[in-house]
Amino acid sequence: KAREGKQGGPLHGRFFRSTSMADCSSRLLQNLDQLELRVEALRDAASAMEQEKETLLEMIHNIQNSQDMRHISEGEREELSLTASRLMGRTLTVEVSVETLHATRMIDEVVNKLLDDLEDSKNRLISLYGACISEVPSGPIDQKFQSVVIGCAIEDQKKIKRRLETLLRNIENSEKSVMLLEHPKSTVQQFCNNKD
Repeated sequence: KAREGKQGGPLHGRFFRSTSMADCSSRLLQNLDQLELRVEALRDAASAMEQEKETLLEMIHNIQNSQDMRHISEGEREELSLTASRLMGRTLTVEVSVETLHATRMIDEVVNKLLDDLEDSKNRLISLYGACISEVPSGPIDQKFQSVVIGCAIEDQKKIKRRLETLLRNIENSEKSVMLLEHPKSTVQQFCNNKD
């Protein structure tokens, strides 16, 4: 025990009680557990924003390529196209990303080749999508991609699947738009017949 000097102050060499290593470790672990919850909440919020961005882009794209745009006056179509383009541009300025690095890179490689070879890229996306679904796919499965996806967390797997669904839907919508432009009357009749 440290002794006090004549003035009542402590003498040099006083022993201070410190926190034990176990207490320190426990406190740090608690902090990390709380941070992990916040990180997961951040990832969930970012994923929700990312999904909202994809939904908005798809909706704008659908309006730009809708049949209704062909049934309005040239002036109205131009004004609506400018508004849609402005909204598309503003939406694209929002950058939110929760990365599943290897899977994202593999999808991006295919997307970058879309303009070069649409049919091959579409088939490749279908094989990537086949690797994400639990039921037996109708086409081939990319085994390498499937092993990457299986290694991801469940939420990341859902995100990868949603992205592939959106890409395939956009390709299908674009193909329909091209068909409408090339064969407007026969295509409209065909779509009407398919709905019956």
